[in-house]
Amino acid sequence: MQNMARGKKKVGSGFWNYEYKKAGHFALSLNPSEDLEKFLRFIERQSGRSFLNPTMSMLDLGCGNGRNLIHIAKTYAMRGIGYDISSQAITQAKDMGKELPLAFAVRSIALAIPLPDASQALVLDMMASHVLTHTEREDFQDEVLRVLRPGGWYFFKTFLLDEDRNALRLLRDHPGKEAGSYIHPLIGVAEYVFTEEEILTLIEKRFTIHKVLKSHRHLIKGAPAKRRSICIYAQKVS
Repeated sequence: MQNMARGKKKVGSGFWNYEYKKAGHFALSLNPSEDLEKFLRFIERQSGRSFLNPTMSMLDLGCGNGRNLIHIAKTYAMRGIGYDISSQAITQAKDMGKELPLAFAVRSIALAIPLPDASQALVLDMMASHVLTHTEREDFQDEVLRVLRPGGWYFFKTFLLDEDRNALRLLRDHPGKEAGSYIHPLIGVAEYVFTEEEILTLIEKRFTIHKVLKSHRHLIKGAPAKRRSICIYAQKVS
């Protein structure tokens, strides 16, 4: 922490490189997301393992240290690709997933996805695409749709504005250039926070939504204690 205080403030990928190396502000887990595990159980109830098997490939956009891809690869023997802007996170992902059929690369999710059409059975966007601009978010969704195979699954998790006092405070105290965005005071980059209506409008244009799960308001003695989030289970029309 002293190095950060003495030197120039780290932002964006520099911030996350420091976090994955030193864990200064965020607890970065090596275990899979519980929300992802629920999503995978839902897919199995819907279609068995027709999309979760060794013949299928998956993509994690904003994969961090690769924990979620690694869990899926170990559980279902699937192949996978993960992209993240943090070189430190990708180094960790490559090390932890070196015995698995996984590939990781340092890459911005704002860029076109360098994968063939209809090549992925599963795409994950977990707390990643909210850093994109409006145009980038639309292009991103088009790319997710393009690389998903017919019937393939899309798991989208992001921050939720509705009834979130923390989000309202960030929008008020650290406004970004785009309405509905703020400059994160620690990370130093713009983040967009969606209402549920905005999310449904964005996803329904391209996918069939099967389930919407929202976290609680997380109030302790009437004060906001945690950011709200929303998870969308969506499927590409066959």
